[in-house]
Amino acid sequence: MGRPRQFDPDAAIDSAMDLFWRKGFTDTTPQDLAAELGIGKGSLYNTFASKRALFDLALRRYVDLRAAGVTATLDQPGTARERLRAALRRLADADATLTSRGCLAVNTAVELAGTDEDATRTVRQLFDRLEGAFRTVIEEGQASGEIAAGRDPGQLAALVLTSFLGMSVLAKTTDADRIRHTIDAVLATL
Repeated sequence: MGRPRQFDPDAAIDSAMDLFWRKGFTDTTPQDLAAELGIGKGSLYNTFASKRALFDLALRRYVDLRAAGVTATLDQPGTARERLRAALRRLADADATLTSRGCLAVNTAVELAGTDEDATRTVRQLFDRLEGAFRTVIEEGQASGEIAAGRDPGQLAALVLTSFLGMSVLAKTTDADRIRHTIDAVLATL
């Protein structure tokens, strides 16, 4: 009979997500993970099989949390523009420590896209979910007359998504006022 597990795997995934978010996949070592999670490397491998397997779990967790947070913001009462502004402002109003790290999905895309099909696919899933959520709100705005009906909602959603992702990179190096000005410009195009 093996020893009982001395740590919570879900909490370990959250801690690993935080570490990968700070350091990236390549710069995070198994020793870093063991130290961050407060476990031995043997426990790390026995529970998660590999650094890569743990990264995949952490990235999927991030994708689910990020999509849920943006979707919850978009589902709040208000006009389409107000809801889009609130979703975009999540970047500008986020805790400074988190904002300076940008978006784990964007960071992963920059680091691994084009060389890692699994990571690319997972990141793309988040981008597709966000774009779909933006499109839904834009279509609601078009139906209410708030957003011009003659514009392609898919193109507008792609614009909002691209701006959202770009702002997550910008957030790593700039102040919240610049992001707020960018949000104003994006919404003015709708």
